[in-house]
Amino acid sequence: MARKNSTDDPLAPVTLAVGQEDLLLDRAVQQVVAAARAADSDTDVRDLTAEQLQPGTLAELTSPSLFAERKVVIVRNAQDLSADTIKDVKEYLDAPAEEITLVLLHPGGAKGKSLLDAARKAGAREVACPKTTKPAERLTFVRSEFRALGRSATPEACQALVDAIGSDLRELASAVSQLTADVEGTIDEEIVGRYYTGRAEASSFNIADRAVEGRAAEALEALRWSLSTGVAPVLITSALAQGVRAIGKLSAARGGRPADLARELGMPPWKIDRVRQQMRGWTPDGVAMALRAIAEADAGVKGGGDDAEYALEKAVVTVARAARLRRA
Repeated sequence: MARKNSTDDPLAPVTLAVGQEDLLLDRAVQQVVAAARAADSDTDVRDLTAEQLQPGTLAELTSPSLFAERKVVIVRNAQDLSADTIKDVKEYLDAPAEEITLVLLHPGGAKGKSLLDAARKAGAREVACPKTTKPAERLTFVRSEFRALGRSATPEACQALVDAIGSDLRELASAVSQLTADVEGTIDEEIVGRYYTGRAEASSFNIADRAVEGRAAEALEALRWSLSTGVAPVLITSALAQGVRAIGKLSAARGGRPADLARELGMPPWKIDRVRQQMRGWTPDGVAMALRAIAEADAGVKGGGDDAEYALEKAVVTVARAARLRRA
């Protein structure tokens, strides 16, 4: 997930980890420390906050040692360093000490930018650790975690894990680690559901899948389970809307290979295949009817109605009925 520049040696004199994703920042640090200890098991690691790195402290930490020991000096929240300490760091960047790796953690942004610029000008190895803000980015992260562990997971399993766990990368990484440790073979959606939702149908997107497939009873059962486990109603209406819109978009698109349609519609190819299976009972009138019901439910769960659960149940039933108009 973290992106690196062309200087990819963890033992480079200076590593600059930039971003606000704590997990990725910690991994950048761990990579440097692991490489240093692989080169010298007695490596001295100093992990400091900006407040702890006072003027003169860096010079003390990086002064030559009688024993020529390898050292890693980590400075967190480098944007909060005092002006005098920043001056010390800039001077050090001009002539870094041998056998010492300096790791600067910085969130990016305007504060402390002069230090960022100086480190980059000095040729620091840079690791980008951006905050993941989009579902697609979290999905990419989960896939990369499985690949890094040498394991295979279906696209549906990766999506189910993101749906069940949420936006916390630490929790997602932990979940991937647990699944790969406990499960042999390919990890699928059913396994994820068994571990992280109690049932495979519990997530908002699985509720939507059952509804757009016309399986009203299963969708309602999943809805009640989901609400009882604390899933926000607004996530459910969002998933329903995405499911129905995907059917409408694919119905209106010209035929073609999944890869071509994926580019045209902005969906992954596996999603194209799934939506094709789901859209068999749908008509344009059914799509319109379902979207109206979802819009009413969305208004209801956001305060426009007295009973959010009833509004969701009504929307789920209407979507499931709309999925069967062509068969009726």
